[in-house]
Amino acid sequence: MNKIFSRDNVPEFLQNRRLRGIAVLTAVLAILGIVLSFLLNWIFGIVILVLVGVATLFLFNTMAEIGADTTQYISDLSFRIQQGEQEALIRMPPGVMILGDTDQIEWVNPYLQHYFGDTDVLNRTLSDVDADLAKLVATTPPQTMTTVSWRDYRFTLYVQPDFHAVYLYDITHYQLIQEQYDDEKIAIGQVFLDNYDEVTQSMTDQDISNLRNYVTNELSAWVQQFDMYLKQLDDDHYFVLAYAKSLAAIEADKFKILDTIRESTSKQNFPLTLSMGIAYGDANLNKLADQAQSNLDLALGRGGDQVVVKAADQEARYYGGKTNPMEKRTRVRARMISQALQELMNESDQIFVQGHTQPDMDSLGACLGIRRIAKMNNKTCWIVLDKETVHSDVQRLLDNLKAYPDVDAAIISPEEALEKATDQSMLLMVDHSKPSISITADLYKRLENRVMIIDHHRRGEEFPENPLLVYIEPYASSTCELITEMFEYQSQEGEPINKLEATAMLTGIFVDTKHFSLRTGTRTFDAASYLRSAGADAIEMQQYMKENVDSYLQRNHLIEMVEFVNEDMALITGEEDQTYDPVTAAQAADDLLNMSGVDASFVITRRADGRVGISARSLGEINVQLTMEAMGGGGHLSNAATQIADKTVAEVKQQLLDILTHADEPEPATT
Repeated sequence: MNKIFSRDNVPEFLQNRRLRGIAVLTAVLAILGIVLSFLLNWIFGIVILVLVGVATLFLFNTMAEIGADTTQYISDLSFRIQQGEQEALIRMPPGVMILGDTDQIEWVNPYLQHYFGDTDVLNRTLSDVDADLAKLVATTPPQTMTTVSWRDYRFTLYVQPDFHAVYLYDITHYQLIQEQYDDEKIAIGQVFLDNYDEVTQSMTDQDISNLRNYVTNELSAWVQQFDMYLKQLDDDHYFVLAYAKSLAAIEADKFKILDTIRESTSKQNFPLTLSMGIAYGDANLNKLADQAQSNLDLALGRGGDQVVVKAADQEARYYGGKTNPMEKRTRVRARMISQALQELMNESDQIFVQGHTQPDMDSLGACLGIRRIAKMNNKTCWIVLDKETVHSDVQRLLDNLKAYPDVDAAIISPEEALEKATDQSMLLMVDHSKPSISITADLYKRLENRVMIIDHHRRGEEFPENPLLVYIEPYASSTCELITEMFEYQSQEGEPINKLEATAMLTGIFVDTKHFSLRTGTRTFDAASYLRSAGADAIEMQQYMKENVDSYLQRNHLIEMVEFVNEDMALITGEEDQTYDPVTAAQAADDLLNMSGVDASFVITRRADGRVGISARSLGEINVQLTMEAMGGGGHLSNAATQIADKTVAEVKQQLLDILTHADEPEPATT
């Protein structure tokens, strides 16, 4: 409207305000002229009076004509304005719909009528005309631009409830361009044959060639099926290039290529597994390649035989990993790690070692083992422990440590550790790799660039950014097993492991293997044999593993509440208002596996810190680690756990049941 009444559209006589002033001035001068004329000559005055009268009459007639023209102009202008508004509303590109108080359609513009076809929509309710559109309108927040799909089109929907107006902007063309752009984003993948060296070391050249050709042919057929590019970089390493659309397709297929190669090679008595790391979402190819390598490292750190799909700053998605990782048949890596550990210790002024919160015998035994290795290399080592939060078995060990003053003096609190730490100190995280569950996260932050990790759990997404050295072997029974192997490669001039340390480490292996019944290999028994020869006392082990009467009764109380899920899974749910010791819950989960027909067990209890904990165990056929990762936890294929805050026991139980009933679907990890 402002443009219509601009100076360019109004007649000139209406724009010049000086005309009115001139008219007034002229009238004043005319009167003065008449008066002067009569004073000079009355005849001359009459003539002037007549002339002024004629001029005045002419002026009034002219002004009347101008007024009539102005009225006509304004009338025509108003008509053009109303006509323009109507034409603009009717022909405007967005679809417009006016609804009545009872949602009947009072008016639609021709643009929107086009999408209804020949359907008569006026004076009918929107739900009667199109239920899908009615649902979209009802669920769209008022005065919010929302992208919706309707009748194979994409629209931006805008609802104005004050005017009962609905606006639909067709953005199908632009949406298709966006989808094509998203589909054609690049994804980079790294494919690695986990145990190629171990499998082929005893094979003939012909068998190796046949195996290599088989794997390459299977991978080539797989990438052709999903329109990807494959390049072999080495005997056990491949490079994959794909579009995001292809990545979505192979995720929907759940990476069945892993099962295909594993099952086929197993039938040939050469069991081979694959691991993949795939990255997407970044326009920088260098960063994308680095992320793909990091994802592959994560897959290998979790034991292999799986795929990690992850974009930068997003949660990882895991596929596979449903089989136990195969034990390596070489000690080369153990020797290399041991030598690297010696070098790092020699470069440090002192060493700090800490396990996870609420440490068990494997965690504390590993700490004692690292301290002994440090002493063998003439280095000071401190064991960081919060003595106020230990379980009864660990407390018995701490009580016995008083007979070894030098070892007992090496155990310090988290506060003392922070005071002693320097920029040249080194921190070892044992039996865990998540900084958030360390004895003290503050010490980790203080030495985050001087960290080494020794662990037997599968690596999770949460992981130190710049570790000096990483030794994660998911196939190992325990962290104590990994550390025991390092003693063989240490200096023999130092003081050897003592009886108490050997007993603690053997207890750690014994507890984690459930009396050597789970996750044991030849190297597990070799480590146990070494510790036994170093003086480990079986009777003292039994003393550490004893439980008190309250714990025993509480565990039996939990077992009485067992119920079954999917016939082969046992589930215990503790009371909402009752707190349970995490060790007791874990023992109850272990005991359930002794029941006939039970392949996996889950125990849900309220912890003393207010969180709800789940202890999960299995005999190996069911991967409880994936289940716990889906609930924010982690662990081993057959031994995992999680803790959940701000939820009731019943809510956590329902969440677990939802995951177990959809066990065939890939479980994305959350942290």
